[in-house]
Amino acid sequence: MDLPSETIKKDFPIFNNSDLVYLDNAATTHKPQSVLDAVDRLYTEANANVHRALYSLGSESTERFENSRTKVADFINSNSAKEIIFTSGTTEAINLLARSLGDTLKPGDEILISEMEHHSNIVPWQLAAQRTGATLNYIPITETGELDLSKPDHYFKPNTKIVSITHISNVLGTINPVKKLAEMAHEMGALLIVDGAQGVPHLQLNVQDLGCDFYAFSGHKMLGPTGIGILWGKTELLDKMDPFMGGGEMIETVSMESSTWNEIPYKFEAGTPNFAQAVGLGAAVDYLKTIGMSTIAEHENTLTAYALNKINQIEGIRIHGSADERAGVISFNVDGIHPHDLAQFLNEDNIAIRVGHHCAQPLLSTLGETATARLSFYIYNDESDVDKFYNSLTNIRKYF
Repeated sequence: MDLPSETIKKDFPIFNNSDLVYLDNAATTHKPQSVLDAVDRLYTEANANVHRALYSLGSESTERFENSRTKVADFINSNSAKEIIFTSGTTEAINLLARSLGDTLKPGDEILISEMEHHSNIVPWQLAAQRTGATLNYIPITETGELDLSKPDHYFKPNTKIVSITHISNVLGTINPVKKLAEMAHEMGALLIVDGAQGVPHLQLNVQDLGCDFYAFSGHKMLGPTGIGILWGKTELLDKMDPFMGGGEMIETVSMESSTWNEIPYKFEAGTPNFAQAVGLGAAVDYLKTIGMSTIAEHENTLTAYALNKINQIEGIRIHGSADERAGVISFNVDGIHPHDLAQFLNEDNIAIRVGHHCAQPLLSTLGETATARLSFYIYNDESDVDKFYNSLTNIRKYF
């Protein structure tokens, strides 16, 4: 099934009467009118704090909020909506795990991540290791930008307790073999956490089939609002974990001496949740399901191949990563042009790309770069966007 990107663009107000070429979807995505309307209707029709309200407005707000939880659970094939924890985003979700799980570690235990991780999946584990005396280890990458799993015994050890790996690299576009990693982690008795910020928006996801123990992602990278994200975890693991934050809603009882905790997922949702944003996320899920995730993945694969073919025609281009399994992310450098200068020149043609270290400084150090330029695609991009980028870059290249 072909994806009619020009028709889809009409659903997104930001593209109305605009020649914007937006190629920064790994950073954030734009919002269709249906998502904006869902948030607006929540505020104009049912704005009341969720849970425990005995009046109709509060019941309506709670119903819309919890319906979104159910939609997300169905979208990723969770075993139960109770396994869906609303967070502010992937960063908070991983920090929750690094605190609740990380604080159970002890000296001699090991945390395993990789060289291609986003800072949000590095810094929380560095802090956990510093608090507990555990050791932090890294899986290196190959020349093609894939995880080097040729010597698994060097990384997956009897003392490995937590493995936390990105599903898709936000720099290289590499799709990591999560099912294989889950098997390797579980063989050592370790838990597997997946940073799915770049995964959920682009892949047909089935968390039960993946075999991981936790999966974290953000709403704003999948057409939803900012400030809302998801942590999925297996019921039996979430039940055993201590809460990350304390406050209202996450308690069962409170006395001056002690407190007891609410059931999951509420044990991990202290305070007033971002309920309007959660409703917007539910609307984003509805929109994506209407198109179909397999259709989206096929569209992005075709567009990425087209873009790689065009970019490789330009002299002096260095593309980072050539994994067989990759998503719609292309990072590159151009000889003689700093990425920041390139972005400014492209902006003159209303072309938006991301440049910098992409919150992945250890990876860029491995690549021998301090900054790269990055293209990242989504459902409203098509070959005409790539052509405009190619023509602009070709013209810029003449001046350097």
